[in-house]
Amino acid sequence: MNRQVGYVVVMGVSGSGKTEIVRGVADAANAAWLDADDHHPIENVEHMRRGQPLNDDMRWPWLDAVAHAAHQKATTLDSDHGADTVFIACSALKRSYRDFLCRKLNPVTFVFLDGTREVILSRLERRVGHFMPSALLDSQLADLEPPGPDENCVTVSIDAPIDTVVVSTIKSLKSRENSGSSITKDNIAGKPAFQGEDK
Repeated sequence: MNRQVGYVVVMGVSGSGKTEIVRGVADAANAAWLDADDHHPIENVEHMRRGQPLNDDMRWPWLDAVAHAAHQKATTLDSDHGADTVFIACSALKRSYRDFLCRKLNPVTFVFLDGTREVILSRLERRVGHFMPSALLDSQLADLEPPGPDENCVTVSIDAPIDTVVVSTIKSLKSRENSGSSITKDNIAGKPAFQGEDK
């Protein structure tokens, strides 16, 4: 059976909860997921660990690696399903980065995790074991270009417990599908599954 593999990129600045939200939504959908942070070259990781923000030249190869990893993940999906989704936790801060991912991953829907600086900073300061220091939050906010109305994106507030944000994300994706432009459907077991639709 031919499969339509779609991609959902959960985006936002560091500390917005991308990995936890992707994990929760993908688990609920019994879907595959990956964390873009795992695909940074060591040079990028050490650069950020020193409190220095990445520039575009550092991010393009990383985004290409993320897209490649997503395609690789798609090849492992169960071929008995007619449609599948790969969920990706990735900052995708700039419009140009999202356009790049749209060209590499088609079809793709974005989920923008939106929150105040205060909420995000409080989460960063509680986070343990991550290479991104809280001192880099302001540089990320400066780079952030919130998705425009012409982008295939839903916005979800993060000013709530993680489980609540996961539920809100699933509902937002379903709502977008009901309006004709999202990628969710219910699977046989009744849990939310996801499929791609060309824009």
